[in-house]
Amino acid sequence: MAEWRKSTHSANASACVEVAVGIGIRDSKAPAAHVEVGTAAWTAFLAGVTREG
Repeated sequence: MAEWRKSTHSANASACVEVAVGIGIRDSKAPAAHVEVGTAAWTAFLAGVTREG
């Protein structure tokens, strides 16, 4: 079973984006569906947002 996590910066715990390593991204309001994101794509995304920081 996937371990879905919410951002620690999420002010409203019921309306946020969740991620699961190796699985993807989903909307906490619609947890039945998710977008698959590979490890390389997720790493590139994190590197990009960290640089913009």
